[in-house]
Amino acid sequence: MSKIKIFDTTLRDGEQSPGASLDQKEKLQIARQLSTLNIDVMEAGFPITSEGDFKSVSTIAKEIRDVTVCALARAVDKDIDCAAKALKSAKSPRIHVFLATSEIHRKFKLIKAKEEIIKTAVKGVKRARKYVDDVEFSPEDASRTEPDFLVEVVEAVIDAGATTVNIPDTVGYAVPEQYAAIIKNLKDNVKNINDAVISVHCHNDLGLAVANSLAAIKAGATQVECTINGIGERAGNASLEEIVMALKTRKDFFKHTTGIKTKEIIATSKIVSGLTGLRVQRNKAIVGENAFAHESGIHQDGVLKESTTYEIMRPEEVGLPKTNIVLGKLSGRHAFKKRVKALGYYLPDDEFEHTFSQFKLLADKKKEIYDQDIEALIQVEKSEVPNIYELDSLSINCGPVPIASIRLRIGKDKIVSDSAKGDGPIDAIFNAVDLLTGITGTLLDYNIRSVTSGKDALGEASVDVEIEGNTYRGRAVSTDTIEASAKAYLNAINKVAIKHRKKKST
Repeated sequence: MSKIKIFDTTLRDGEQSPGASLDQKEKLQIARQLSTLNIDVMEAGFPITSEGDFKSVSTIAKEIRDVTVCALARAVDKDIDCAAKALKSAKSPRIHVFLATSEIHRKFKLIKAKEEIIKTAVKGVKRARKYVDDVEFSPEDASRTEPDFLVEVVEAVIDAGATTVNIPDTVGYAVPEQYAAIIKNLKDNVKNINDAVISVHCHNDLGLAVANSLAAIKAGATQVECTINGIGERAGNASLEEIVMALKTRKDFFKHTTGIKTKEIIATSKIVSGLTGLRVQRNKAIVGENAFAHESGIHQDGVLKESTTYEIMRPEEVGLPKTNIVLGKLSGRHAFKKRVKALGYYLPDDEFEHTFSQFKLLADKKKEIYDQDIEALIQVEKSEVPNIYELDSLSINCGPVPIASIRLRIGKDKIVSDSAKGDGPIDAIFNAVDLLTGITGTLLDYNIRSVTSGKDALGEASVDVEIEGNTYRGRAVSTDTIEASAKAYLNAINKVAIKHRKKKST
């Protein structure tokens, strides 16, 4: 399989994302990680734009030795000279010269005729070749450039010494079939095309950057320009991780490979996201939080039996330790039982079914269930006695004098209800329970803690209650701490009620 070169422009085009700005230290940190990722070319910046960008390119050129370091320049003498100066210490330097070629850019931005465009492009490439042997040229907005004129420009810059010719879809206007045809047209009609690498650089305005890049590779491009997490101007650039994993996963179709160390993808994504402040969407391919997560019970069952049923890549390939089986309201018994076992618990069938039903009730209140939530449910299950009284509903009126209204279920059919006042909402709840059960307790200790984090965290309540000279402990969990408190107190009351029932039966 032939190798596709990966040209990363996270530090140049990626940094141009609105809201993203990196200082010299942050750029160097990303550059080191890109080197570890084993990209082929690193576009470190646009030196003429600022003193800071010049210093960043210069610093990266000095430190990064195993990757070609590239600097961008317009087809203007001062830009090219500045880029060459910034790259002075580079082991493998490349100057990337660009000039717009489309009719709309010629007419409204540059105000230049075709002949002048070709002359300026050739001059720029020749000037860059005086400094370095590796020169890349980009006819900006190539996808909207007249095909015949694009052939003329490409042929001329290769004659002038360009070793790579990049064909940008600058505004994300192309569609895959059309973009592939542009590459094929160049291969068929540029006489010296075999003297240069054909590169592609796609933007994502129509969500087609990766699709266009892959279509171009099928048509004969051998370098692809992309960014980590797909960041870049406007809607971003082609995503490096998506292109690389598409080539790896579908090597049967593309028949190409890359030199990327894919196990470094997640680490690289996190570094770039953290330093740029550009958060990765949850459902982003490859690196999104949900990319290897499953919540549907049907999917979970399939993945647990054979991962390839619902995963075309292994999470370990991109640097994740394992598939994330997300437990939520759509999860089934298989996934829940496997998680319970993984946490080190064994539940008999009856206990498992009750815990599973409690899990389902909790899942209706919480979007995601954490391991700590499950452990809390199990521990409560194992500490619970058979209930005589079960909480059916409660409401609190927190006026000047709090009033708790409670309904309790006794057995399957009987419902009792009453209200009570208290010094606070919890005291009112406990007083109401006392009235309904006929068992009066004295609260000795009361604790409430968050089992997990977040606004919908599961709260665990525990109480120590003195009843008839003995101390009883009650525990309960709920996303509602008031409800957890009521259930914990009721758990202690039930222990006494059961004792009373046993005495009557004897």
